[in-house]
Amino acid sequence: MNLIFQASPFLPFAVGFFGLGTGYLIYGPQELAHWPPRDESVDRSTGIWGIWLPGFFQFVTGILLFVGMTWFQVFKEPPVYMAALAFTAYGIHWFAIGYNRYQGNDPRPNAGMCVAFTILSALGMAVFFKAGDWPVGLLFVGLTCVYVSDFFASIRIPLAERLLGLSHLATGAWLMYLTVATVLNFASGMSLPL
Repeated sequence: MNLIFQASPFLPFAVGFFGLGTGYLIYGPQELAHWPPRDESVDRSTGIWGIWLPGFFQFVTGILLFVGMTWFQVFKEPPVYMAALAFTAYGIHWFAIGYNRYQGNDPRPNAGMCVAFTILSALGMAVFFKAGDWPVGLLFVGLTCVYVSDFFASIRIPLAERLLGLSHLATGAWLMYLTVATVLNFASGMSLPL
């Protein structure tokens, strides 16, 4: 007996957008303005936030998307595959970022991660701009800026950490817009650009 499910318009994107946006709004001020100044307690706090908000929220979103596409086939739009990959990969990478910050570990190995995630971000730009989804394509532009600046911050180039903070804050603000637009479009029948 095969169960057939109807396609769902209710993609769980808002969960991932909100989680990552919150993480960026937590990390950004520390990187841009050195507020609060880094010490062991700040690193533990930002590490926990990094694991749970951008890490867990994105991971859950990615898994829901993959399960919805493959097991239940309720999500059928081809760009959802890119979204599932991105949310899952970014979520797992935030588990590592948050844990490393919590432990006070050396950030220099992040440089190699930044190369891979810059490629993933550029791939997201290509997929979503080609699909005509410029708001999400623009998100991937912000993510590309984050990983390029994080590469230089990881190898301790002067001012790169401030550029990373600026990239986090700008992309975090855009993620908050995407969260609001997604929720209002689904829950209130609005038609904000998404």
